Amino acid sequence: VKCEGPKLVPFFKATCVYFVLWLPTSSPSWFSALIKCLPIFCLWVFLLAHGITFLGAHSSARKILAGLIFSSLGDAFLIWQEQGYFVHGLLMFAISHVLYSSAFGMKPLDLRAGLSVGVLSGLSYALLYSYLSGPFTYLVAVYIALIGFMGWRALAGVQLYDDLWTWTKLSACLGAMLFMVSDLTIAVNKFCFPVPHSRAIIMATYYAAQMLIALSAVERQDEDNPKKTA
Repeated sequence: VKCEGPKLVPFFKATCVYFVLWLPTSSPSWFSALIKCLPIFCLWVFLLAHGITFLGAHSSARKILAGLIFSSLGDAFLIWQEQGYFVHGLLMFAISHVLYSSAFGMKPLDLRAGLSVGVLSGLSYALLYSYLSGPFTYLVAVYIALIGFMGWRALAGVQLYDDLWTWTKLSACLGAMLFMVSDLTIAVNKFCFPVPHSRAIIMATYYAAQMLIALSAVERQDEDNPKKTA
């Protein structure tokens, strides 16, 4: 963690810039899009700083980098969501979740974790359903299924009871859970009722989620530790 920390300094600075400027969402512009996307750009740099060799040898890191790229496109579209680009942003983030799910992999399967996330996803959709209409009834359902699947694959990687976890897997799990909190807050605030301090909650959990997922892309297993590789 000490090794990776300095590489994240630009991300923390860019995040501070976003919260200090706190540009109004009522007047979208390319400048506000840049400020919003800047922390994610810094996470691109964080992964690229590990070198082309690292990215070439780790498909999961490449997929997470691609997910960050689509996430930044989603961020840009959501700047103009009141102008009709909300669905475009939803699509970009849906692609990101597919990429993250693929990066986390399908082993171990852990059906108990899948059932737990499935129940939470179902309850979330049940909360939103009566407020949805038209295409959003189906679009939101698909999106919840995709982010729920991503959360399942991240949670399945953390096997605390078997002592097979690593800090990168734990990072992926925490990141996925925070992403779900951020997106649920967006949905409730947009479709159901105003959430107090919604923007602060959404962006704080979102940036933390993306940082933790980016951190999970670095070496996922300590090959020198036989207990972890057993």
